Amino acid sequence: MILFKRVKRIRGASLTAAIILGVLGFTEAVAGYPERPIRIVVANTPGGPSDIIARFMAAAMQEAMGASVIVENKGGAGGNIGMGLVARAEPDGYTILLSTSAYAVNPGLYQTLPYDPFNDFTAICELAVSPHVFAVRPDLGIGTMKEFVALAKTSPDKFNVSTPPIGTTPQLQAEVLKLREGLQGMATVVFAGGGDALKALMSGTVQLSSGVLAPAHPHIKAGTVKALAVTGRARWHDLPEIPTMLEAGYPDFVFETYTALMAPAKTPAEIVSRLEQVALGILHRPDMLEKLTQSGFEVTAASGKDHMARIAREVPMFRDIIAQAGINKL
Repeated sequence: MILFKRVKRIRGASLTAAIILGVLGFTEAVAGYPERPIRIVVANTPGGPSDIIARFMAAAMQEAMGASVIVENKGGAGGNIGMGLVARAEPDGYTILLSTSAYAVNPGLYQTLPYDPFNDFTAICELAVSPHVFAVRPDLGIGTMKEFVALAKTSPDKFNVSTPPIGTTPQLQAEVLKLREGLQGMATVVFAGGGDALKALMSGTVQLSSGVLAPAHPHIKAGTVKALAVTGRARWHDLPEIPTMLEAGYPDFVFETYTALMAPAKTPAEIVSRLEQVALGILHRPDMLEKLTQSGFEVTAASGKDHMARIAREVPMFRDIIAQAGINKL
């Protein structure tokens, strides 16, 4: 009996020691974070808005945190490949996601998903939003959305529109435009990323581009593409000549794409808080604010908690838009 009690005490002491050592190891790992490169996964191809802002943030975070921060593009399946990869990543703060509105759209678009929008991730913070833009080549010789629609209606099968992947907000807005104007005969050409969709317009492969403003912005300023309308609630600050879709005669036509940083669920709260603090600090810097604004982004710098509230609103909202547009689930 005495021996049993002694063994029990030894086992209890060993268990307590193991717990203490585990807690100490965990605390040291959090305190020393980051000790190796942080990977920001972008669920789109290079050149689009998510890639642009990811690279801005990676460079600034690397400087602020004293550790390498790299961007890895994992495009495909409407962003599901990259989002699924991060959902299954080790929740240690070394693999995070640069998410876009596709995160909230895809639950209403796909039959099955490799992630659960409410349970597989925790939000670090929201970075920025960007309105969208409908653009054409200058040599098409038109100046307004209504002019384009009138021209396309003369022979819809000879016109097409390029968009980023299926389920992105630019792709959804293109389908809404087609439904409203009876242009179902105009083909939608879907590309792996926003940069590729814009290149298709510039090369003459398509006649209309529906995309996020950020990658198109420098080309609009240079005159290599012509913007017909932006899809924000107000005109863009340095493109005052371009009307909104609301002004162009399209009620309730407001679309935008957000960008945010997300971590796998169960990432230690201390690490998520550290990343949030660093990212929000960067977004409030005057030089970064100016850089992002000039690149076509409107900085929101919202907390992780506020971003999760956006997701809770937008998942059902986009599900309704997809149903109303008659888009079949993939």
